[in-house]
Amino acid sequence: MALKQQNFCILFREYWHYFSFTLYQNQITMKKILSVVLLTAAVSPFSSVSAQDYKSALGVRLSSSSAMVNNSVSFKQFVSDKTAIEALFSFGDPHALGAILEFHKPLSAAGLNYFYGAGGYISFIKTTNVNIGKTSGDPNFGAQGVIGLDYKFTNVPLNLSLDWKPELNIVSDINFEPAALGFNARFTFGK
Repeated sequence: MALKQQNFCILFREYWHYFSFTLYQNQITMKKILSVVLLTAAVSPFSSVSAQDYKSALGVRLSSSSAMVNNSVSFKQFVSDKTAIEALFSFGDPHALGAILEFHKPLSAAGLNYFYGAGGYISFIKTTNVNIGKTSGDPNFGAQGVIGLDYKFTNVPLNLSLDWKPELNIVSDINFEPAALGFNARFTFGK
């Protein structure tokens, strides 16, 4: 048994880099996704399909970075045929609440849209004062933008989307998080 564990450890040390996701790989992936989104945005004016195939959607957003609003619960509500409001709730560290106004544009494939928008967020980062041993949640406010692709399956209440959501933290600590790629899977209802 000890020999098997030793062999596993040796193999893991030798091949661990195949499982790592480095900053360089993030930049390449982000460039590819941004290129595809911009290409579809350029082609979309020649499309005449309706912009959305559902009224509301509830699900999860998985993020590739440590943005303030990262892995979260996502709720999207269309307020018109091409405009939606998306609310994001992150329950990890930091706790965060974000809202984005999104504009959806149809593409030639049925159920496929591209979208873009902007919004803001408030987050609470846990900090511990080591002198007194007390933990508190420091508030942060910021702005966020989004651009992505949205797909609603025909005859199945499922919506998938891939997006790029950069964030600019404004209050408490000024910093910019450009590598916030996300994947959404949501249950849809209403039309």
